[in-house]
Amino acid sequence: MVAFPDPKFFNKKSVKYGLPFLVLIVGGSFGLKEFTQLRYQFRKVSPLSREESMKMGLEKKRPEEVTLEIEYEKIKKLDIDNWEQIRGPRPWE
Repeated sequence: MVAFPDPKFFNKKSVKYGLPFLVLIVGGSFGLKEFTQLRYQFRKVSPLSREESMKMGLEKKRPEEVTLEIEYEKIKKLDIDNWEQIRGPRPWE
């Protein structure tokens, strides 16, 4: 024979409110994991190779051509002390 818990057990606040809350939190985390996994599992986007991008008319630099040192030298050549603030046009103007 199966012994069922006492009915007073289900009337306790910790069981009545706490147990469903914990089930919702733990179950929700597993559910969200499955839904977010679908996003990456069925994505068919892959990075373009250099040859494919050249066929499409895009010029892609080699990784050796773009380094922090080269970009820093370009920024050093900019004159940041002499500039004029120009207000852009607003949609209502």
